[in-house]
Amino acid sequence: MRQLVKPGAPKADSSARSRRPAVGPKAKEKPAAASGHRRLCCLAVLAVTIFLWYRFSLLDDDAKGDADPCQGRYIYVCKLPARFNADIIRDACRDTDAGGERLCASVGNAGLGRPLEDPADGVLTGENGWHGTRQLALDVIFHNRMKRYECLANRSTVATAIFVPFYASLDFARHATGRDNATRDAAAADVADWLRWRPEWDRRADGHDHFLVAGRAARDLMRDGSGPDWGTNLLVTPAGRNMSALVLESSLHEATSGFAVPYPTYFHPRTDADVFRWQERVRGLRRRWLMAFVGGETRQALESPATTNDHVMAQCKASESCGHLKLGRCAAGSTSQCHSPVNVMRLLQNATFYLHPPPGGDSYTRRWAFDSMVAGCIPVFFNPASASLQYKWHLPKDYTKYSVLVPEVGVRAGTVNIEATLRAIPAATVARMREEVVRLIPTVVYADPTAKLETVKDAFDIAVEGILHSVARPRA
Repeated sequence: MRQLVKPGAPKADSSARSRRPAVGPKAKEKPAAASGHRRLCCLAVLAVTIFLWYRFSLLDDDAKGDADPCQGRYIYVCKLPARFNADIIRDACRDTDAGGERLCASVGNAGLGRPLEDPADGVLTGENGWHGTRQLALDVIFHNRMKRYECLANRSTVATAIFVPFYASLDFARHATGRDNATRDAAAADVADWLRWRPEWDRRADGHDHFLVAGRAARDLMRDGSGPDWGTNLLVTPAGRNMSALVLESSLHEATSGFAVPYPTYFHPRTDADVFRWQERVRGLRRRWLMAFVGGETRQALESPATTNDHVMAQCKASESCGHLKLGRCAAGSTSQCHSPVNVMRLLQNATFYLHPPPGGDSYTRRWAFDSMVAGCIPVFFNPASASLQYKWHLPKDYTKYSVLVPEVGVRAGTVNIEATLRAIPAATVARMREEVVRLIPTVVYADPTAKLETVKDAFDIAVEGILHSVARPRA
């Protein structure tokens, strides 16, 4: 007999199925939502962790800033094409009409030139750091020193300053005479155009943190069309005005970003011991001459008025207490006294004072001002522009500590006797001045680029410190 089932009563198997959890769309939303919340929480924790790590790493960097010896000292070297440096040397060496062979010899050995030979006592030799260095080799010397600089930057973005290794003085030398202005200015225009397309130029305020080095006076690179037909226009171009330039003589009459650095001397020590040994030597020398003068007449013709240089030379010749070395060009077969670094240094080592008049024209300084200091010889200047107004990074502000200033006007008028002026200086004062000159020797020499001084700062080190300070200071 069929059992009747009331309407709405569930069947037995359907009752079992009814106890299973529902698996509809609403039931699936709960696990998905929980998973989404967990994911958001993980991302939030990760973000907070990264933020805290970043903040504390910055604080830690600030706390350790002083521990980084290169902080504020990083320099980036522009990777210039070879046509701006190496090729300039190559082309100049090939120019036999401009003395290419002599120029090649003078910029060899990383810019130091040929090693010296001293047949007299074997002191001034290449083994002891002495070379026949020329002033225009400063470009090469500085570039080679910069390659070994301890705080080089791989990226310009982290650098305080950017070095442009353009051999401006060698470019000047190859076009100094017999060329039109367009030829003289071609390389300067080319390097300026190359720099302007570099990202670091615009990023760094149009190159105000860029600098270059030239073994010439600033005026040789500032031809603007209104003066003599001489030199290049590198430093008066828009790019040149923005950059800083380390030159042998800065311009005292025009607003430029040129800074004077010492002329290269013949001495290039390789170690601190080389410096200390030389300082001890010059301290103990017995000096035969009261004063010394190196050079000849500077007036262009006999009918021209005598220059300060000529008046000083005349007083030296008239004195039995003055040693004079007249230098000149060596003609073929000539037996006259020619430019010999060993002879110059031997004279300066035998004198107490070195007479350094302005050489004439727009120039105020010669290399022998620095060679004389290396010899422990006290320089005597006749114009403040020869030293105290120029080399502010390398020489003391108080020029009386290391030099004598004799009024130029009095010498030209014949009212000042140089020998009498020097003899009036007390012996104790002379001794103090000589000791200061000896102390300054490291600051006016460029160490051998293939070596490194450990505790002594040379002219390169001081120049780098000066340029870093300069580019870091906002310009007016």
